[in-house]
Amino acid sequence: MAAGDAAMAVALADSVLFNLSADAARTKVLLFLGISFVPFLFVAPLIGPAIDRMRGGRRLVIQIVAVLRVLLSVLMALHTDDLLLFPLAFAAMVLQKTYAISKNALVPSVVSSEVELVEANSKLGLISGLVGVIAVVPAGILQKTVGATGTLLYGAVLFVIAFVNATRLPREVVASTGADQTEKAELNSAGVVLASNAMMLLRASVGFTFFHLFFWFRRDEGFIWFGLAIGVSSIMTMVGNAIAPRVRHHLREETMLVGALALIAVTGVLTAIFGGVASGVVLAGVVNFAAAIGRLAFDSIVQRDAPDANQGRAFAKFETRFQLGWVVAATVPVLIRIPGAVGFLLVGLLALAATVSYTLGARVMRQGRPPTRPLQSLRLWVIGPPKRKVPPPPRQAPRSGS
Repeated sequence: MAAGDAAMAVALADSVLFNLSADAARTKVLLFLGISFVPFLFVAPLIGPAIDRMRGGRRLVIQIVAVLRVLLSVLMALHTDDLLLFPLAFAAMVLQKTYAISKNALVPSVVSSEVELVEANSKLGLISGLVGVIAVVPAGILQKTVGATGTLLYGAVLFVIAFVNATRLPREVVASTGADQTEKAELNSAGVVLASNAMMLLRASVGFTFFHLFFWFRRDEGFIWFGLAIGVSSIMTMVGNAIAPRVRHHLREETMLVGALALIAVTGVLTAIFGGVASGVVLAGVVNFAAAIGRLAFDSIVQRDAPDANQGRAFAKFETRFQLGWVVAATVPVLIRIPGAVGFLLVGLLALAATVSYTLGARVMRQGRPPTRPLQSLRLWVIGPPKRKVPPPPRQAPRSGS
């Protein structure tokens, strides 16, 4: 699936996005962002629970996605020069996100312990990055020799292989029953809520940075720098996935999350000060590295603080929420033309605010108070809890004869 995604990205980037005018590209990207999230509003609360309770439900979803990706790749190869390419590409990207959620829900059913789950998530991220880099090479050769048609047909073959591999997945039930009160309480505990907010902001930083660099490099610097930024981002994501399990052995999960947010905050401010295209490439790499570290920390927090929750269902739910953060943040540079250094500063300030909010929330939580909002956490930390009013003593009845 990762190799097929890489092939499609090469075909669309070279034949569609790079050849559109800036204004046309903004319109198409904005349409994609809206379409990419709308299905999740229905998949998560309605279709998702039903699929989770079916025997082989998530496996079936992955198989269906693979077949549809084959069909869409062939149709896109036949319509590379007309407007039908855009809705086909949007449908393929929606299926890409659907696969990501189904994969995250299925992973807990193919491992036997929490330790293996952490390692599996790390290895899957690393392997996906390596496979994507390898698949880009023949895709690029086909793009320059045969054209987008050849690249997309190459992607279709890769999705056929993905379907064959998906048939080997176990027919496990992700969640045989609905969420009980214990699961709901654990997934809404202060630690999990704080961690999910931090992770959503990390994903938001990834979405904002990607589209900010895309339009900024497109307008002022040239696409060779954007290609370099994508390459560096892929490498740093793999590095983050590779070292995150080792970092977890030395640092608490909360420290890893705070460190990831603080790293983006510092890098965003420094790149805004220095400016230039090289700073944009560096920021892209750091943001994706931090997001990889933060994701493993978040997964570990859920496994630790919500042991009774169905993790397949839980991770699918959180992934939908993170996708919302990615879409909302990505929409900003699509709608507004932002200078390069100003965008870097926005990334740094967003991460700084998230770092402060998470730190204060964790401190309030250690004091035994459940932080639900950043402003509430700040008020409790600065001025303390509200003073309880002491009722006045009851008035005594006057004695007789007085």
